[in-house]
Amino acid sequence: MEKRKLGKSGLEVSALGLGCMGLSFGYGPAAETKDAIKLLHVAVEKGVTFFDTAEAYGPFKNEELLGEALAPYRDQVVIATKFGFRDGDSSKGVDSDPKRIRQVAEESLIRLKTDRIDLFYQHRVDPNVPMEDVAGTVKDLIQEGKVKHFGMSEAGAQSIRKAHAVQPVAALQSEYSLWWREPENEILPTLEELGIGFVPFSPLGKGFLTGAINADTTFDKTDFRNIVPRFSADARTANQVMVDLLTKIAQEKEATPAQIALAWLLAQKPWIVPIPGTTKIHRLEENLGGAAIALTTEDLKQIEEAASLIKIEGARYPEHLQKRVGN
Repeated sequence: MEKRKLGKSGLEVSALGLGCMGLSFGYGPAAETKDAIKLLHVAVEKGVTFFDTAEAYGPFKNEELLGEALAPYRDQVVIATKFGFRDGDSSKGVDSDPKRIRQVAEESLIRLKTDRIDLFYQHRVDPNVPMEDVAGTVKDLIQEGKVKHFGMSEAGAQSIRKAHAVQPVAALQSEYSLWWREPENEILPTLEELGIGFVPFSPLGKGFLTGAINADTTFDKTDFRNIVPRFSADARTANQVMVDLLTKIAQEKEATPAQIALAWLLAQKPWIVPIPGTTKIHRLEENLGGAAIALTTEDLKQIEEAASLIKIEGARYPEHLQKRVGN
């Protein structure tokens, strides 16, 4: 698989990474450990070098899984993890106190069975801690050799600028896809100006853009999508038109809707690296095929014209989680 550099940081990764959250957290029951390890090994064998986790996924279980699975390949892969929630539990609210950041770094190193964190993201901006203190703490960890690069997740432009002035930000991770394009307004221009890479999570719309979900789909009771307005039955019915568009283009390209959605993202900027997640090897292989599809200028124009006529229904987060993003 081709490689990409995340902005001006020099951090080089595979054009598609792997979002690992769903193996342990968020989308129903955790995968069996042996199955999850096998999937991670297949990803490495297929050329994936960029793996995304966080202490909050589980909590802690996802980091432990990656530590075990990726130990044999440690020097071939880039591992990103995150700090920023109280006790590592996203339900308890944000916590980017400098002491907490250091504690997370030390504990994550142990769970990941490594001597350095390649990319250390602030999971969500903490309004109670000055951004200069957050960036300064990560800068110290970088100088100590425990962290290689600093990242942010779902941060607003002002916070990104404040952080970047203290410690260069290598990458911003936020949601971005054909059905959530808000980053194009202010975030993408800011990242381009500052030379920061962009790592879109949920590049397949939390599974919706694959075409495998419709109004009749039921989710496990522990699946996060049950509380997402965009996944109400009415919203799924209304939003099917976006899947129909992707399906039409996919048929012309002898591809799948998921592959077209990923190829579209990769075509936006050379410093964009999507991290689709999955628990299934056949889906992993399908997703990676998206990196091999080159959309022409005409293809992109047609997608743009058709997509501009589609209004996506439903908020991407319930209100209490929406308050944590874009700060």
